[in-house]
Amino acid sequence: MKYNELTLSRQKKSRQVGRGISAGRGKTAGRGTKGQGSRKSSTKAGFEGGQNPLYARLPKLRGFKSHRRGVETVYTGQLDLIKKAKIDNQAVFEAGLIRSPNSRVKLVVKGKLESKKDVQLQAASKQATEVLAKAGGSFNTVAQVGRPAKKPSSELSRPSDK
Repeated sequence: MKYNELTLSRQKKSRQVGRGISAGRGKTAGRGTKGQGSRKSSTKAGFEGGQNPLYARLPKLRGFKSHRRGVETVYTGQLDLIKKAKIDNQAVFEAGLIRSPNSRVKLVVKGKLESKKDVQLQAASKQATEVLAKAGGSFNTVAQVGRPAKKPSSELSRPSDK
């Protein structure tokens, strides 16, 4: 038999306190005499007896940190580095212009575009679409490329119990 497998048949009954001297728990009701512990109200969480509490002693940091993935920018001048005519997230990632093929990408004007490109990204500035049209290319908005789904733990390879 293990300790965690024990089953208790009865629970300890709580004692009623403060019902007179004959009850055995009257007058001070087991709180002792005088002092902070004998009073009705309890102290708030983090109270350290009047000493400045730990959460007040530590320095505080300004603001907060957002964990939202930012939008990565690609410039029109960088599109000539990509040899493909059709440009999407994967092509931009392979060219080393963004960190992940799954991130949101916006096309912004900076530099000249020499060749015709058909771009399919999440966003583009109005001027960038005009530059693409002038060069003979086009821009289409596409949804963000999702990350590949993780395999459930049951599908992971495990040695069979045969």
